[in-house]
Amino acid sequence: MTLHTINIDLPSDILLTLNESEDELKKRIKLFLAIQLYIQQKVTIGKAAQIAEMSRFQFESALSENKIPISILGVDDVMKDIEKLH
Repeated sequence: MTLHTINIDLPSDILLTLNESEDELKKRIKLFLAIQLYIQQKVTIGKAAQIAEMSRFQFESALSENKIPISILGVDDVMKDIEKLH
């Protein structure tokens, strides 16, 4: 998998303010981005896990810890799937 680097500018004291290392903040940003893209249905759960650099199980656990449903299917989606099975 080819990686693409994106740089963002943050206040110079952000690491001190958050009491985190640069690596910890990077992980937090990647997880937040992955969760937001997943919630907005921009990416699948598998792709979101890739963005967060986690296994799918780890990402699903992170969703659960943040009270975010693992399945974002609505009732209509489920009903359509049931109709397809008949």
